[in-house]
Amino acid sequence: MQTHHSSPVSPAELEARLRLHRLPDVGLRRFNTLIEAFGNAASALSAPGSAWRALGITQAAIDARRSPDVRDGALAAMAWLEHPGQHLLMWDRPNYPQLLAQIDDAPALLFVAGNPALLERPQLAIVGSRRATPPALDTAGAFSRQLAQAGFAITSGLALGIDGAAHRGALQVGGGTVAVLGTGLQKLYPQRHRDLAQAIVQNGGALVSEYPLDAGPLPGNFPRRNRIISGLALGVLVVEASLASGSLITARLAAEQGREVYAIPGSIHHPAAKGCHQLIRDGALLVETVGQIIESLKGWQNLPPAVAHAPTHPLLALLHAAPQTSEDLAHNCAQPLAKVLAQLTELELDGQVSNVGGRWFARAG
Repeated sequence: MQTHHSSPVSPAELEARLRLHRLPDVGLRRFNTLIEAFGNAASALSAPGSAWRALGITQAAIDARRSPDVRDGALAAMAWLEHPGQHLLMWDRPNYPQLLAQIDDAPALLFVAGNPALLERPQLAIVGSRRATPPALDTAGAFSRQLAQAGFAITSGLALGIDGAAHRGALQVGGGTVAVLGTGLQKLYPQRHRDLAQAIVQNGGALVSEYPLDAGPLPGNFPRRNRIISGLALGVLVVEASLASGSLITARLAAEQGREVYAIPGSIHHPAAKGCHQLIRDGALLVETVGQIIESLKGWQNLPPAVAHAPTHPLLALLHAAPQTSEDLAHNCAQPLAKVLAQLTELELDGQVSNVGGRWFARAG
């Protein structure tokens, strides 16, 4: 369960965390194991190798602790963070996106260029083929524009094809858009989308990556980053995808994470529609209009970026931040589950909350 620390991280601890993050084979679980075992990242780094081995950390990670690459990379990231509009979100800190924090393998650290507050807004992911047909690109743009106008931030992966059309659609109507990269933020990929990435940041959007700033486009990084695209969003819309498309990975991850999956049907004669048809057979919602998506996420329409008057009920305050299960709510407000369930029932009868797929949502209005 996520534990929040509100005290700021000292520069020494920040540098130590950035070093840990660069070690091979250290994902969220090992990152947390080290910090819990030694109290903080700085102490973990100076602990003897034998203590790391006892925690099941690989020899490669133990050896890399002293490498110049790890030290220099951490210092370069510290320098990067000095610039305005460049941020680092940490899994155990309050400014980390709440929905993303709930997934199994949430990134320990997230580099963000642009507006990190956007990551707390209700998001919808739009993904699909890199080699999309012109009609599919038009559809992605149209859905993106309408969803952005309905108050959703549009999240995608900055890839060619559908991703690019989704980001551009949101920008065209002044909406917020989040691009999750499969590379470090200083190794933008694909290069053809350099201008698009710049436009996203300049227009109040955000570029996001869990990879060190200088990480290049390794093939294995792209499927891994898809769990962040779905993890940030309330739902994932697949516009066009062949059976081999990476967007099917995103959709399957979304389903595992308890997110909604939407698919737009196509011609039975077109190979590029087969992925969406497979998703629909697997239980994705077949959608032909944006209204169908909004209807299935009742309560998020036209959500203001921030609730002007704080809701008086403590459960509503938590739900305005992010949809949560009954168990999460009980944990987060430190009340017994039975008491929380009784309050949720009253709020539901008042039309202030709704339960979708096992999670509670605050209703708009």
